Amino acid sequence: MTLPVALTGHDVIGQAKTGTGKTLGFGLPLIERVVVRADVDAGRATEEQLHESPQALIVVPTRELCTQVTNDLQTAGKVRDVRVLAVYGGRAYEPQVEALKKGVDIVVGTPGRLLDLAGQKKLDLSRVRSLVLDEADEMLDLGFLPDVEKILTMLPAKRQTLLFSATMPGQVISLARRYMSQPTHIRAAAPDDTGTTVANTEQHIFRAHSLDKVELVSRILQADGRGLAMIFCRTKRTAADVADQLTQRGFAAGAVHGDLGQGAREQALRAFRNGKVDVLVCTDVAARGIDVEGVTHVVNYQCPEDEKTYLHRIGRTGRAGASGTAVTLVDWDDIPRWQLINKALDLSFNEPEETYSTSPHLFELLKIAKGTTGVLPRSERTRAGLGAEEVEDLGETGGRGSRPAAGGRGRAGAPRTGPGKPAATETTEEKPARRPRERRRTRAGSSVEGDAVTADGAVTVEAPAAPAVEGVEGAEGEAVPRRRRRRPRSTGAGETAVAAVAEAPATVTEAAAPVAEPAADAATEKPAAKRTRSRAKAKAEPAAEGAAAPEATADAPAEAPRRRTRSRRPAAAEATPES
Repeated sequence: MTLPVALTGHDVIGQAKTGTGKTLGFGLPLIERVVVRADVDAGRATEEQLHESPQALIVVPTRELCTQVTNDLQTAGKVRDVRVLAVYGGRAYEPQVEALKKGVDIVVGTPGRLLDLAGQKKLDLSRVRSLVLDEADEMLDLGFLPDVEKILTMLPAKRQTLLFSATMPGQVISLARRYMSQPTHIRAAAPDDTGTTVANTEQHIFRAHSLDKVELVSRILQADGRGLAMIFCRTKRTAADVADQLTQRGFAAGAVHGDLGQGAREQALRAFRNGKVDVLVCTDVAARGIDVEGVTHVVNYQCPEDEKTYLHRIGRTGRAGASGTAVTLVDWDDIPRWQLINKALDLSFNEPEETYSTSPHLFELLKIAKGTTGVLPRSERTRAGLGAEEVEDLGETGGRGSRPAAGGRGRAGAPRTGPGKPAATETTEEKPARRPRERRRTRAGSSVEGDAVTADGAVTVEAPAAPAVEGVEGAEGEAVPRRRRRRPRSTGAGETAVAAVAEAPATVTEAAAPVAEPAADAATEKPAAKRTRSRAKAKAEPAAEGAAAPEATADAPAEAPRRRTRSRRPAAAEATPES
């Protein structure tokens, strides 16, 4: 229906169900209308009409659809030697630029890469005579509309515009007429094929629990007569998780979603087309236009967003007159959304039946053998798997390169050299063991002699010895200098030469200047000894009753001194005679 109108150069809005051959509906008129060398040799065109810039442009929403349309047009245009080029992201720029320099007749591309090459003056769109928007409702959606409008401004005002899609809402058609000139709206359908879905696609809607879906899908994939199967998920994370779980259960599964690189996405699709993988788990990037022969089952693992997405998903099966089976699993939370889809498409599944992986009606409706478990038997694991398909090196842009060693290269990749910074050498000298940091105590900016750091990190203060006093143990016969203020750390219960600690942590003891005292009074002074700072409270023995400490004898050691508060009075003023 579209060929006679499109060949005359008129604008066309083409709408037909999925799997009915829309690609050749716009592809054949383009191949016939472009001017190639054979037309000049046959006298059907002049030499001036032949040039190297593209004469037709096809804009598609996804990379996978771009490669598929390109392959179809290359096959159809072999006789006329029509040069078709695919332009899409994820690949290196250089091969595409080189192909454009050699000359191209038809360009198939995604909006982002087309705008990049046109902005760099690598792609000349001034000679385009025909424009095609494949999956037009998606291209005129809010996500793609700004890019499509920019592309339209680069095209000649006098051109042929063709819009094709399986779903064409009224608001999209009214929007499309802004860019078209008296378009002809052609809607193709078989006389006996009423409704919006393909008649030879068997549909099943089940209300399933999210924790039982993988087990349920594993049984569906073992149905009688099942060929290739596609499983659609709403999110990229869910698609990756389902593919991993099915692989662990023995199925040859691959994944296609936006988080994968272009090489991995094309690897999964090639393996699926070649039969090395028979289960393809994907998001909606593979829901539009992907045509793989032999797909018998489509499973909606999660409820589609709207009726358009549902139609495009189940349209991957039952193509070109073949029959297929579509199974949709709806969560309890998605029942209202599904009821809107059911009403829009005029289906009869308003209340999906509650179904689990062990439900008898599941085995009966989908022709699953009784006793089937959620793990594929080893005897049926005959597929080569995703690993058998090599990943093509596409020269992807934005990938992570090899990271240099830490400290070896700067940001620009040059060695880190400069004033005061020698170049890195190949051999690295062994560094000596790092010495532990020593804390040095200072007083008024000058270090204090005799401080040392013990193994446990405490600071030990070497104080000068006390004056010689008869009857006092530990006396060295030297005068005791004025002790400085400090915060003691620890105090032994049985040690006599230890600093006294006040009740409050901030209290600091201070010794007075040495004075000449009789032997009886000198017993109250602390003998000089090593003192250790500690934050623990001193465990001192209780002092004897009375103001003065008893004299030390050879048989009984001197008792612990009494506690003192912070004071600047000399030690002689603190001492009192014996009572």
